[in-house]
Amino acid sequence: MEMEKVIETYLGQAKVGRQQSYKNLAVFPLLSAYAVGLDYITLDEALTEGLIEVAEVSESGSVPELKVINKAAKMVLILDGEELVGAKQNRIVNTTILIGANSTTVIPVSCVEQGRWAYHSPRFFSEKRMMSPGLRAMKSRQVHDSVRRSGRYHSDQGAIWDELSAKAERMHAESPSMSMSRIFEKERDSIGNHVKQFRLADMQVGAVFAINGRVVGLDCFGKPETFSTVFEKLVESYALDAIDWFDDKTQNQAQKGDMTKFLNSAIHAAVENRPSVGLGTDLRLESEDLTGFALALDDQILHLSIFVQKTGENGNRYRSRMQRFSNRKRFRS
Repeated sequence: MEMEKVIETYLGQAKVGRQQSYKNLAVFPLLSAYAVGLDYITLDEALTEGLIEVAEVSESGSVPELKVINKAAKMVLILDGEELVGAKQNRIVNTTILIGANSTTVIPVSCVEQGRWAYHSPRFFSEKRMMSPGLRAMKSRQVHDSVRRSGRYHSDQGAIWDELSAKAERMHAESPSMSMSRIFEKERDSIGNHVKQFRLADMQVGAVFAINGRVVGLDCFGKPETFSTVFEKLVESYALDAIDWFDDKTQNQAQKGDMTKFLNSAIHAAVENRPSVGLGTDLRLESEDLTGFALALDDQILHLSIFVQKTGENGNRYRSRMQRFSNRKRFRS
């Protein structure tokens, strides 16, 4: 099946559920009978059960790469934006990857801890965190550009450090190593208050998220069980941007029709495909207003992420959308 049709079939089956909201964050459940017939576990499950090891690629390490050793008889799904903590510096994963059973795979990552390059532990572990969607949107475009140029799933590491530093400054969460983890820790109570307001719905495979009344993006999966496993950490990641972008002069006016329009735009986005880092096919989606990706295996969608991008006067889509809220916040402080 053509990869465009794989995404169209997947999204065409999804129905938008009833809005749930708290302050300036709105969540619209995506409901579907879609269910992949693949047996895998998530990164957090595999690490908790000691079924995989994640380590530096060598004793000296390499910033944009980590080594994953899967000792399980099952495949392991590692999601774009998931944080790995420890070793020489904390990293986030650059794209969603399906690791084969009983295999070793080198995966592409980005550093989210600029001021450290020394071992804290021999292996990585999980704090069950995911990079916020604004940064993931920026990284998605960078990875897409890198794949086109070189076939490598690399990000612009300097740009990620710059944006994390700016976010830490806005949210008064600077630290000696300028780590992403410090931002989450500083906002732990506020994030927790957000998470308490949202509930899973029956047959929910994903959600469309809106902040300040505007669609930000979606994350959805091949079966409800996967979404339920990662639901809380996803909401936490979107909540972090909602807190960062909070504007008390803006009412949360997201409408269900906006979600349907967003999904229709995603169906018509241009798609490029190539072999994934692990198993399956990596799909890159792009249009004037959207950026995103999906991972498919045997014409089945395992994970789909799509983010809204708007072009500002300076042509920088990421900054034009982010700074509309965050700069005002900084100037008021």
